[in-house]
Amino acid sequence: MPWTPDLPRFPLLLGPSPLHRLPRFSDALGGRVEVWIKREDLLPLAFGGNKLRNLEFLVGEALANGCDTLVTSGRRWSNHCRLTAAAGAKAGLGVHLVLGGPPMPADGPNVRIERLLGAVVHVAASAQRDDRETLVQRVADDLRAAGHRPCVVNVGGSGLTGAVGQVLAGLEVAGQAAEHGLEPDLVVVPSATGGTQAGLLVGLGLGGLTPRVVGVVVARPEAELRPVIERLTADLAGLTGFTTRTPVELDDSQLGAGYGHPSPAADDATRLLARTEGLLVDPIYTAKALAWLVSAARGGDLDGRRVVFWHAGGTPGLFEPLEG
Repeated sequence: MPWTPDLPRFPLLLGPSPLHRLPRFSDALGGRVEVWIKREDLLPLAFGGNKLRNLEFLVGEALANGCDTLVTSGRRWSNHCRLTAAAGAKAGLGVHLVLGGPPMPADGPNVRIERLLGAVVHVAASAQRDDRETLVQRVADDLRAAGHRPCVVNVGGSGLTGAVGQVLAGLEVAGQAAEHGLEPDLVVVPSATGGTQAGLLVGLGLGGLTPRVVGVVVARPEAELRPVIERLTADLAGLTGFTTRTPVELDDSQLGAGYGHPSPAADDATRLLARTEGLLVDPIYTAKALAWLVSAARGGDLDGRRVVFWHAGGTPGLFEPLEG
């Protein structure tokens, strides 16, 4: 491996996630694009998801600092929150999750999984970020007052420490691509907090690949997300010694009514993948990125290209009541 991080790490992975072709899906798009898929949904804990890569380093840092509890936040369908609960259970750490409200009449599947994993779930008064952040601070203060040593983890596990895990993901897929004789022209990834996209830009380059990396915006506005990714790639350059020359590409054409709201295009893309390859994606993150891929392929923008689609996980989101 061309780069190994010198950071505390708690192992959560059992090996690489699969990279394989989607022949029937590619044919359904007219046979003009060759689509591969990176199966981060098959990572080993709690229905999988790429946030386990961030958590290896976030949990490692928490343990190295003597913390005994993880505190983080997100919406009720958050992959990061579910996987934080799983990582905490595996590491023997307490977990407190602050979820955007208002409270639901009954717990959805993600919350039931989080409680099953032992996490304490707190529900904010509203879905507003400020309400969640206020409650996170209160929960952390209460834990300290009770004699605990909490580690507050950013939303989505974002930030430099978590993004290191995504650099390794980029290196991993570069190695797998070499084994398959694959030189991808394009990597398509759902982009919410920006850490995955920033890490892949650096990791792919470290691995000798320079595909376009298109982040399909699924949450925060592009104008807010772009500087976050640019700052993270600069910070990762300082850490790895590698500066990517691949520009940050973001596309918000599939955002629809916003984060957590389904869209007809995402629903259609979900059905197409399910009925050609037997694979499922969630409607909140991955399906909107898949909808971008379908639209670009059918519009002829990807003719003759080899594309890696990043399945970030989140399958329990298929069973969540969404916001219509």
